[in-house]
Amino acid sequence: MNKARLGALALVLGFAIAFFALGLHHELAFDRLIARGGALVAYRTRHPAGTAAAYFIAYVAVTALSLPGAAAMTLAGGAVFGFLPALLLVSFASSIGATLAFMLARFIAHDWVQRRFANRLSGVRAGVERDGAFYLFAIRLVPVFPFWLVNLAMALTPLPPRTFYWVSQLGMLPGTAVFVYAGTQLGAWRLSPGLLLAFALLGVFPIVARRALDGLKARRIGRRWATAKPDRADQSG
Repeated sequence: MNKARLGALALVLGFAIAFFALGLHHELAFDRLIARGGALVAYRTRHPAGTAAAYFIAYVAVTALSLPGAAAMTLAGGAVFGFLPALLLVSFASSIGATLAFMLARFIAHDWVQRRFANRLSGVRAGVERDGAFYLFAIRLVPVFPFWLVNLAMALTPLPPRTFYWVSQLGMLPGTAVFVYAGTQLGAWRLSPGLLLAFALLGVFPIVARRALDGLKARRIGRRWATAKPDRADQSG
């Protein structure tokens, strides 16, 4: 590993160690964020731009360094900023952070991970080679794998960072919307139709996303078959 990669690795590890040493992982726990919800909303009312900027930067940093707290921050964002502002902040911050994590993993640990985990991650590479950006869209739409693991795995593929960014933002948008909406309802901590709907959406979304993905795959296979049929007919003739 060259000096540039060692320096980048030392910087990432330094931030991660400081994050845990300062107890920031406890501060980003959902119960802590909700307990301070009133104060955060009041501060956001007085300093809307500053609060949004601080939230955005913190979210990018947490996701870029693959630190715990993104899910709680998403829910808290809905409670503090409201649905649409939080959706915009989280959508862009999570996509930018994921892309930075993707690029860091590719720069720092590509060769090492390739040597150690080539067999385990061969399916991911094969999926990207077969389906391209659609493969990333599929695993973003249906959150089966941990957020950080997708970033690491995709770093071992030839997928360009620009493609990784926009596909991630598009694929994560429905799930982000569900979590942000849940945050807008959970912030009140009272039983209401909105709160019940939020819990229902959190439970139903993976099933709906899976069925939507199956439909997209079926359409893609149908288009491939329709494209291949004339070639087969010509060969048979």
